[in-house]
Amino acid sequence: MGLADSPSPFPGATPFPGVMPFPGSPFPGLGAASAPPAAPGQAPFASPETHAPPEPLAGQGPASLEEILRIAAAEGHSDVHLGIGEEPRFRARGEMQRTGWPSTDAATFGRWLREILSPVQIDCFQRDKEYDGSYAFPFVRVRINVLDTVRGTAMVLRLIPQTIVSLEDLQLPEVLKELSSRPKGMILVTGPTGSGKSTTLAAMIDWINRNLRRHILTIEDPVEFVHQSRESLIRQREVGQHTKLFQNALRAALREDPDVILIGEIRDRETLATALEASQTGHLVFGTLHTNSAVKTVERILGLFPAAEQEAVRRAVSESLLGVVAQGLLKTQDGKRCAYHDILINTDACKDYIQRGELDAIEEIMARSGFDGMQTSNQALLALVEAGRCTAEDALAQSLKPSELGQALRGRR
Repeated sequence: MGLADSPSPFPGATPFPGVMPFPGSPFPGLGAASAPPAAPGQAPFASPETHAPPEPLAGQGPASLEEILRIAAAEGHSDVHLGIGEEPRFRARGEMQRTGWPSTDAATFGRWLREILSPVQIDCFQRDKEYDGSYAFPFVRVRINVLDTVRGTAMVLRLIPQTIVSLEDLQLPEVLKELSSRPKGMILVTGPTGSGKSTTLAAMIDWINRNLRRHILTIEDPVEFVHQSRESLIRQREVGQHTKLFQNALRAALREDPDVILIGEIRDRETLATALEASQTGHLVFGTLHTNSAVKTVERILGLFPAAEQEAVRRAVSESLLGVVAQGLLKTQDGKRCAYHDILINTDACKDYIQRGELDAIEEIMARSGFDGMQTSNQALLALVEAGRCTAEDALAQSLKPSELGQALRGRR
């Protein structure tokens, strides 16, 4: 297993040391944040559909946010959804699950919000109407997103286990260890939201941390899994808390003597350009994108640049890219979920096709290059069906090329 005994960085405390929750508030359940004026006749954080707030959860459901998260963690849920005028819900193995608790009123929601946000952070939300962050309870770490909606303010909390699961326990392909051991280059872990990208990346970083002597630097928005230095020295920075701007931290990273840089999500051309520069100057760079397949990932990163720069970018990507691991989650026969992967290893043949921009041929190489650690998502789904871990119907529903997978399934009967 990974980091089982890592202490919480903020055990039972507000995320910003020295900033205490404030008692007074001009708004129901919130601190004294300097918020913009509410619309006429409507209080901030109140439901526009009712004049009287619903009954509070006290005596009928958990009174504190910590209690709710303890329930979610004990049941193995991945997300908690809370909002004013809404019944609290969990996401359980990919599906939304009702709690049967009463709708949340503004005062209760405000108390919950104050458990995990400081006055400064609430100010930021009031100003921007969006907030992303993280918070550590003694038993679980959560990624926070707060949003404004027609009904009122809401938040989504993603539970991040304090134990980092190893590559072996996740039963991930052996080629991920090989990629993680490389001294330089760029590795991309991709997939839709909720597909387990962060868990896979954390397992790869943990493998390096336990087996190699490296300096690992992560720049995240926000920090999710918290690592503790083992054989490697690991330092983690959160945008907004340890650095003002992501780009500043990424540029500074090149002067901080790292061997490995985890940059989180590649969102724009500037981030990708800096990642390519870092991978070309002797660093191993990890990043993520929201793409469903390995080939689509290469298309996406090339598409971030204008036509006039395509030739130079294709050459840079072909030289820097080590591999792409596109991941999805599939419901298994026992009611759990498992990962399947679309894996591209940038061999000499793939480099040639990337330089020429002939990406369609790469998937054909992936299908017949299992000896290099490559596989297509259909091959992974077929293997899960043959092993009896999932049904053919569920595999077909996840496939990007269901007709191809259907033909393969018929051929094996």
